[in-house]
Amino acid sequence: MDSGRLSAWLSAAAGAPVAILSMRRLSGGAIQQNWLIEVTREGREERWVLRTDNPATLSHSRPRAEEFALLRAAQAVGVTVPEPLFLCADPGLLGAPFFVMREVAGEASAHANVKRAAAAGGDPALAAAHGRELARIHRIRPPREDLAFLGPPPEDAMTAFISAMRAALDAGGRERPALEWALRYLETTAPPSLPPVLCHRDFRSGNIMIDQGRITAVLDWEFAGWSDPYEDLGWFTARCWRFGQDGLEAGGIGPLAAFLAGYAEVAGWQPERARLSLWQLAATIRWAVIAADQARRHLSGVERSLELALTGHLVPQLEWEALTMTEALRAGSA
Repeated sequence: MDSGRLSAWLSAAAGAPVAILSMRRLSGGAIQQNWLIEVTREGREERWVLRTDNPATLSHSRPRAEEFALLRAAQAVGVTVPEPLFLCADPGLLGAPFFVMREVAGEASAHANVKRAAAAGGDPALAAAHGRELARIHRIRPPREDLAFLGPPPEDAMTAFISAMRAALDAGGRERPALEWALRYLETTAPPSLPPVLCHRDFRSGNIMIDQGRITAVLDWEFAGWSDPYEDLGWFTARCWRFGQDGLEAGGIGPLAAFLAGYAEVAGWQPERARLSLWQLAATIRWAVIAADQARRHLSGVERSLELALTGHLVPQLEWEALTMTEALRAGSA
């Protein structure tokens, strides 16, 4: 990364001289790259994070200009996000568009944060805080001129989800009957979706920055779109995102009741367990489809990565989980 060219661009964007003191790539980020940049601006030291694309990205991952706009929209309704500072839509500067945001304190390691909460038997207060953050995101509703790139909301979110998953499975070129069976169950069982809201679509432990037991930032907005609020609720509480702490249904952080109470406090309505269970199944299917897609990125040679290769090994486990969940739901409705 050319620090000289970047420094000149940052100076123009900030309207004041910016000198780069150091740059280092942060860990994580299978889809995007994050760089910590220490700078001086008008003699004052600041720490920023530059976010840009990896060599290969998922086709449904939003570009950086759109993610920047989403951050600004979320900040405006009180969601705890890093302050968005500057956007460069020109790929010529660094090889891909990027944006810069202010660094926030804390840790976004899912395993570390879940382990810390689990050691105390769960953290109800932190689980409730997650619920409140998610409800604030869901305050954003269509239509929004600043988010026109999201397109029109689906007529029915679950119907749109099933269609998208089937298209992704077809594109993968490999039959996955377990996932197809689970999708068929959702197709024949799910009630009409709720009115659409902005869904983060990757709200989970690992994309939430935590510092000393409090949320300091909701990160990684590249999958956001209009959907049923239960899509986010199901994603966060699905077993596949509890990181081994199955008894702590709220993302491995705390009890489900505390999370839903925090959500209801801000949203003004109480989520139903029956609808939540359907979207937890949907989350399991979606993660299996994404995991298979990430494995193909590695196997195709486009982006050789041990992380992507290992992600592919999750698919059989997720297929088994989808089968188990579907059978349990069928038995409960019999």
